[in-house]
Amino acid sequence: MTLESSPGLPAAPARAASSRPGGPARLRVPPLAGGGVPLLGHGWKLARDPLGFLGRLRDHGEVVRLRLGPKTVYAVTTPELTGELALSTDYQIGGALWESLEGLLGKQGVATTNGPLHRRQRRAIQPAFRREAIPAYGPVMEEEAYALVERWGSLRTLDVTAESFRVAVRVVARCLMRGGYMDERSDRICAALVTLFSSMYQRMVLPLGPLYRLPLPANREFNRALADLHLLVDEIIAARRASGQRPDDLLTALLEAKDENGEPIGEQEIHDQVIAIVTAGSETVGSMVMSLLQVLTNHPDQADKIRDEVKTVVGDRPVAFGDVRKLTHTANVIVEAMRLRPAVWILTRRAVADAELGGYRIPAGADVVYSPYAIQRDPRSYGRHAEFDPGRWLPERAKDVPKYAMSPFGVGNRKCPGDHFSMAELTLVTAVVASSFRFEQAPGSDDRPRIGITLRPRRLRLRAMPR
Repeated sequence: MTLESSPGLPAAPARAASSRPGGPARLRVPPLAGGGVPLLGHGWKLARDPLGFLGRLRDHGEVVRLRLGPKTVYAVTTPELTGELALSTDYQIGGALWESLEGLLGKQGVATTNGPLHRRQRRAIQPAFRREAIPAYGPVMEEEAYALVERWGSLRTLDVTAESFRVAVRVVARCLMRGGYMDERSDRICAALVTLFSSMYQRMVLPLGPLYRLPLPANREFNRALADLHLLVDEIIAARRASGQRPDDLLTALLEAKDENGEPIGEQEIHDQVIAIVTAGSETVGSMVMSLLQVLTNHPDQADKIRDEVKTVVGDRPVAFGDVRKLTHTANVIVEAMRLRPAVWILTRRAVADAELGGYRIPAGADVVYSPYAIQRDPRSYGRHAEFDPGRWLPERAKDVPKYAMSPFGVGNRKCPGDHFSMAELTLVTAVVASSFRFEQAPGSDDRPRIGITLRPRRLRLRAMPR
């Protein structure tokens, strides 16, 4: 196994050309999806049953028009066209998803910027995530994985949401923003992110702007969580500066980064970059830890196979970071969990000029949406598409998966820079907990999907039984 890309995944080509409109063929207008309602359009269906709604869109075409309130949005439904969309220079980060995230992530972080600013920011953070840098984080990942096991041994019931976010926040904070000041703030970060991400999806698909400013209980809770998260980030930056320390980590790189003119980058950009690091590193990984614990609970045979693989690789000693590359079945379980329950299940882009996609005209300024969840469950791409089958990522079978039908970390210049980091963390945590416990659902557990900006189990409560 390598951490450069997920094991068994079909390789994506380096680039894809985007056809410009105006060629000999007449460009078509995408068909309008049925089922819209007055005023809200398809936003009502996206709010009530987004996974089912998006999963059915391919039956209506490769590109389909949706109405979200007064706005027309274009949905892309095939792997080939989602790959072309992600790689084309005709589209950039934009649309309702990113607009809803700007209040959290700001407008000057690597997640939400475009063009030269995005490229400069990506160059600044990339060294912390390069493949050869990941082993330095191994001791921290090991400590946190085994601290998790020790903690769970004393708990009768696991609140999986809290536990998963806790380990994700602690790993990203200790690895990328080193300092004891993160320990006392991790629980507050977790609480704020749970509130924010559960509300942001609704704000994206139901654009009722003025209503979200009313002093309603849900709005007040959202605003308190958002204010607390921004306060926490300011405290983290201030604590690092006050310490006078300059460890070789991502926060130091940001504090010492220069802009295009050789001047230190502004305070707002530093703030937004830290927000993006903490949020992406905890929300997406935390959501995947939840889904993996759900897999270990619902598929005990896979948990046993992971335990057996670990024992074969490490014998009687504890599993260590250096073993991660050898845990191929464990990695395939993670990839299959990403396929069926991707944390990032919906993405949007915005056309920067009149463009063409699959023979359809996309007007300048239009928003385009696609769903990795729907793409990765499409029976046209996967045999037994609803079945949990890690064996489909063995090399001899993975070659049959269409390009772009499985791109859990994205492609092109928007590919997640932390893909190696996240895969290493998930593999180590999964190996450690599966070797230590068997799991069963506890009373009050609800493992149905919770739809937010990310996808995770609704309220997963487990009993961890030592092996």
